[in-house]
Amino acid sequence: MATPSPAKSMGDPGITPLSPTHILKVSEENEPTRHPYVVVVAIDFGTTSSGYAYAFTNEPEFIYTMRRWEGGDPGVYNQKTPTTILLTPDRKFHSFGYAARDFYHDLDPTESKQWLYLEKFKMKLHTTANLSIGTDLDAANGKKVKALDIFAYALAFFKEQALKELSDQTGSDFDNADVRWVITVPAIWKMPAKQFMREASYKAGLASRENPDQIIIALEPEAASIYCRKLRLHQMVDLGNQTALNGYSPAENVGMGMTQGDRYVVVDCGGGTVDLTVHQICMPEGHLKELYKASGGPYGSIGIDYEFEKLLCKIFGQDFIDQFKIKRPAAWVDLMIAFESRKRAATPDRSNPLNINLPFSFIDYYKKFRGHSVEHALRKSNVEFVKWSSQGMLRMNPDAMNALFKPTIDHIIQHLTELFDRPEVTDIKFLFLVGGFAESPLLQQAVQKMLQGRSRIIIPNDVGLTILKGAVLFGLDPSVIKVRRSPLTYGVGVLNRFVEGKHPPEKMLVKEGTHWCTDVFDTFISADQSVALGETVKRSYTPAKPSQQVIVIHVYCSEKESVSFITDPGVRKCGTLKLDVSGTESTAARREIQTLMQFGDTEIRAMALDVATSRSVKASIDFLNQ
Repeated sequence: MATPSPAKSMGDPGITPLSPTHILKVSEENEPTRHPYVVVVAIDFGTTSSGYAYAFTNEPEFIYTMRRWEGGDPGVYNQKTPTTILLTPDRKFHSFGYAARDFYHDLDPTESKQWLYLEKFKMKLHTTANLSIGTDLDAANGKKVKALDIFAYALAFFKEQALKELSDQTGSDFDNADVRWVITVPAIWKMPAKQFMREASYKAGLASRENPDQIIIALEPEAASIYCRKLRLHQMVDLGNQTALNGYSPAENVGMGMTQGDRYVVVDCGGGTVDLTVHQICMPEGHLKELYKASGGPYGSIGIDYEFEKLLCKIFGQDFIDQFKIKRPAAWVDLMIAFESRKRAATPDRSNPLNINLPFSFIDYYKKFRGHSVEHALRKSNVEFVKWSSQGMLRMNPDAMNALFKPTIDHIIQHLTELFDRPEVTDIKFLFLVGGFAESPLLQQAVQKMLQGRSRIIIPNDVGLTILKGAVLFGLDPSVIKVRRSPLTYGVGVLNRFVEGKHPPEKMLVKEGTHWCTDVFDTFISADQSVALGETVKRSYTPAKPSQQVIVIHVYCSEKESVSFITDPGVRKCGTLKLDVSGTESTAARREIQTLMQFGDTEIRAMALDVATSRSVKASIDFLNQ
C-alpha cells in the first residue's frame, strides 16, 4: 500500500480550478473561506467496483484518489475495490472489497455456507419496482438480508477509510463535521432509489437528518461531464486517430476549444447501467445546461457475466449451475473472477483463444453430480467455439467471447441511435465514453461504427476514475449545472369546476350544489421540461378542518409529457408530500399553506410557509414509504 504523503504531487494538477482564479488577493487573506466544509469526499458506489476521492476546499485544483487497495486480480488493473461485502454468520459487518473476497474464498466450504457474501447488489435499487426501506437482498448462500443495512455498512466502511486517510494526511484526527459527502448514483435512477441512498448515508453516520446538506447526491454522467470538459489534451484518447490528441498545446482544455454553445454527449458505461446525458456549455462562466432528459438502461458490463452464466447452463445444465452456486459459493466467485480477466482481453481482432480456469471444485462437483466428466459435457453440448483444453481449462474461441458481449453492446448502440435521432440532439461535437466498461475495445468499435464520424469520440485516460473526480468537482460547486430536464411528469390530483363537453361525465361530483370534476392531474413539471437550479413550483393548500395537524398530499408521476387525469394509463402514485401544520394554528378563517417545490436539483425538495403568520412549515417529500 502506498504511504500517504501530503505532497501535492499526489493530486491531479490536470484539472483547472473551478473558480475563475484561486490566487488570493492580499485583502482576502484574513477573510474566512466561504466554503462551510474543509474537504469534499466523493464516494463512487458502483455495481462492480467502488472507491472515493477528495479535495480540500482551499485547494480545489488538487484531487486526491484514495490509497491503493491491498489485494487485486491478475489481469485487472484497478484503483477502485470490488463492491463486495462479507457479514459474519451472526450478520455483523466483517469486511469489504478485496479483503471480503479473499477471506470468503479461504473459508472451508461448510463454513462459507454460514457467512453472508454479497456482490453486484446495487442493481437491486434500479430493478425493484416498489423499493422501500424494507427491501431485501440475497446473499451468495441464498439467505436474505436488509438492503438498507448492506448499503449502510458499505458507506460506513468508506467513511472510516476516508477519515483515516484524511487524519493521516493532516496529522490530526479528522472530524466528520468538516466533510461534505458526495454520493454518486446513475442519472436514470428514480427518486426512491436516490432517497434510499440518502437514508443509507444517514444510517452510516455520514450526516444527521438535521443537517441534510452535508450529503449531496451526484448523478454519475453529470459528474463525468463536469470532469470531461476540464480535460487537458494529454489526458485523453481521441478514437478518431487513436493517439493522445496532437496539434494542440497540451495546456489547452479539451475545448480543442470547447466553446460557447458546444454540445456534447456523455455515455457512462458502468457495471450495472449505461447512462446518457446531453450537455451544452454556456459561457462566460462555463455552466452546463442539460438538453435532453437522462436516458439509458440496465446495459452495464455485468450483462456479459449473465451471458457467460447462460453459456455455462447450456453446457452443464441449469440444475447443476444453480446447485453449484449454493453449495460452493466461494468457488463460483472464483470462476467469475477468472472470467473477468479474460473478458477484459476480448478485442475485435483477436485470433487466439481465451482460456478460462475452471476451479477444481467445479470439475469435482460436476463429476459427483452428473456421474461423468466436464470434458464429456463439453463434447456432448455442441456449443460452438468452446472446447476443453488438456490443461483443465475452458478454451473459448474469440467469436464465442464476442458473442457474449453482443446483447449488451446491441442495447447500448440501439439506445445511442435513438438518442442521436432526436431533434434536441443535433450538432454534437464530442461523445465522451466513460465508466469501466468504456475501456472495452469491442464497445469502442461499435460506437465508432454507429457514429460514422458525426462526433469525435473521446475517452479520458483514467476512464474508471472520471466519475469519482467529477463528483468531487460537483461537491465543490454544485451550482455548476444550471439547467436540468425533468425525467418524469410530476403532479397531484385536484378537484376542478366541471366543464360540460370538456370533462368526462363519470368524473363529475356534486358537492353543495356545485359540480366538480375529480381526479384532475395538476402538473407541477412535465417530463423533459427544462428547469433551472433553484426554480420553484408554487402551490397553496388549505387544511380540511382547522384542527388538522398534518396535510398529506399524494404525488403522482408519469413518463408521458402531458397528463390529464391521475387515472390515465401510465400514471402512478410515486410519493407523498407532508406538511406539518401543527403549532401554526391561527385565527384566520381559512389557513393557506404555500408550498414551494424545487425540481432543478439532483433530488426533489419541498418547503412551505403559513401565509397568515409567515411562519415556516415543515415540509417533506417521501418517495420510499408510500
